Amino acid sequence: MNTLPLSRRQMLAGLAATALPALPVAAADNGALLTRPIPRSGEPLPVIGIGTSVVFDFQDDPAKYAERRQVLQELAAGGGKLIDTAPAYGNAEPRVGDLVADLGIRDKLFLATKVSAQAPRDEKETSLAGSLQRLKTKQIDLMQAWNVSDPNLELAQLRDWKAQGKCRYWGITSSFDSAYPALEQVIKREKPEFFQINYSLGHRDAEERLLPAAQDVGAAVLTNLPFGRNSMFAKVRGKPLPDWAAEIDAKSWAQVFLKFLLSHPAVTAVIPGTDKPEYMLDNLAAGRGRLPDAALRKRMIEFWSTL
Repeated sequence: MNTLPLSRRQMLAGLAATALPALPVAAADNGALLTRPIPRSGEPLPVIGIGTSVVFDFQDDPAKYAERRQVLQELAAGGGKLIDTAPAYGNAEPRVGDLVADLGIRDKLFLATKVSAQAPRDEKETSLAGSLQRLKTKQIDLMQAWNVSDPNLELAQLRDWKAQGKCRYWGITSSFDSAYPALEQVIKREKPEFFQINYSLGHRDAEERLLPAAQDVGAAVLTNLPFGRNSMFAKVRGKPLPDWAAEIDAKSWAQVFLKFLLSHPAVTAVIPGTDKPEYMLDNLAAGRGRLPDAALRKRMIEFWSTL
């Protein structure tokens, strides 16, 4: 979830000059951002959120503050809610807290943060208290055990926090392939309410066992690294969108990549790292219009394999 390279800005500028023709929107789409129900509660969650690693880690930079402020303003104005952060992301938590308070939009958001999965119980309590203070909130919407790698991890403490009203939901996360076997065991045994994992058109290993396991236990799935740490933009630099992009109302590569993820039945929302307002608007557009069906997903995978 790093900052996006110049190539994305260049592609957006080029598409403005050679935009795809307008197409009829799917009957179920009224221009509003698509939502998916959180399986355990039925609460609707907008499918496009934002990750804050790296891009919100700054201090004493008025230009970045103003820019990120507009990013969050566009997120909320466009119907988005989910902001994913962590104490380990440097200054990201306090920046998110400052910006949300500045904009006065806390009641419009779904704030997710994390606690180290390996930390002792007392350190987890200290971490939670710090997150609440930095985010300027009385309750975390989603607390996640971060970078789970122990197959024997138990999550009673997070359940206790929910019972105490300190968080509304709890879950687990990882972005490391080496953790997949442990994650599968934890998902099946602990049955988290949310599961966050690295997943993209260019890296689909989570499809094999983890996404089905999450779906089986009724976990909402969030996908991080949807652009493959921006390596995917480099791979399509200078390439026109395929003809089939029009079939899903995609007008940029970012929208193609995000719509592919959202077309998986297990995925609840995507959280691309975003530092520019125009990128936020581009990402939000992926949550509107049509999504790939099974046949088009197969074509997209085949297309990617030829690059």
